[in-house]
Amino acid sequence: YFMDKASIVRDLISDVISSNGYRLEDVLYVKEGNIYFLRVIIDKDGIITVDDCSIVTKLINPILDQEDPISESYILDVCSMGKGD
Repeated sequence: YFMDKASIVRDLISDVISSNGYRLEDVLYVKEGNIYFLRVIIDKDGIITVDDCSIVTKLINPILDQEDPISESYILDVCSMGKGD
C-alpha cells in the first residue's frame, strides 16, 4: 500500500525534478504516529540547502495537487540524504 503510493508519486515527479538539476533519490510514504509523511529525498552536485528543498517543494506541489495520488492528509517533506545524520 505505502510502496504503491510512493512509486506513483515517483513517476509523477521524477521528470520535473531531474529537469531542474536535481536527482530524485527516494520517495517514502510513511506513517509516524497518526501523521502520514510523503518524504521526497533529493540530491544534486554540491550541498542540498533549505532553499533547494523549498524549490523542489514548489515544483512538485502543483503536480501532487492536480494528480492527487494520495487520498489521506499528509505532510510533504522534501529533504536531502544527509537529513538523518
